[in-house]
Amino acid sequence: MFNEQSMKQASTTWAAPVQGSHVAPQPVTDGPVSSWQGAMTVNGVITASLVLLTILVVSATFGWSAASGPTLENGVETYQFPTLGLIGIVVGFVAVIVAYIKPKLAKFLGPVYAIGMGFAVGAISKGYETMFDGIVLQAVGATVCVFVVMLVLYRTRIIKVTDRFRRIVIGATLGIMLLYVVSIVMSLFGAEIGFINSPSALGIGFSVFVAGIAAMNLALDFDLVERGVAAHMPKDYEWVAALGIVVTLVWLYLEMLRLLSKLRQ
Repeated sequence: MFNEQSMKQASTTWAAPVQGSHVAPQPVTDGPVSSWQGAMTVNGVITASLVLLTILVVSATFGWSAASGPTLENGVETYQFPTLGLIGIVVGFVAVIVAYIKPKLAKFLGPVYAIGMGFAVGAISKGYETMFDGIVLQAVGATVCVFVVMLVLYRTRIIKVTDRFRRIVIGATLGIMLLYVVSIVMSLFGAEIGFINSPSALGIGFSVFVAGIAAMNLALDFDLVERGVAAHMPKDYEWVAALGIVVTLVWLYLEMLRLLSKLRQ
């Protein structure tokens, strides 16, 4: 997502002079024309998104190869998640946070996120594929389908991003992230929140809910792109928007893997 405060600050640099002011009119120069050429565009966001997704997929292939296995232990196929994958997750997380705080660095930090998180996603994908043949292809297909459906629903205004919609989705997203953090901390002490990974009806329902919230975040991403273009935000924000879309797609893909694995069980 865009940082709302940053958007407001940046958009003021494009504001037109207030009518009725006592400032003498200035002759037309090439300055404003050049500045408009540096404004954010939809095509620019699409290009940046494709670049980040390409880097992520390439990095994922290395993560897939780095995950050792599958090996047979007591007749069961297992694999080992590489330590470098954990480093990739941390690096990717930090890159996203800094990119939102410093949008001008997004064009550099976006690829950093794609490399780090891509490696981790590749390793995670191999683990799921080890347990459930064909699940990775199914999760990719489901993610693409959800993306297309959400784009159509947004463009046709069947889904309208209002302030209330935005508050609900952001609140639910933060709640889910907090639950995951608590689950990770509990796992360090040998405990767990059962329904997160359980193939029970409650566990499947939870995964459907989380995948739905991830899909709703795509609507927020589309809305922020549209508003950013309408406000003639600086071109740096193309990379911020693209990074937001890629982060949401990665989250949605991982939730699809989790949901499909529960259904397989």
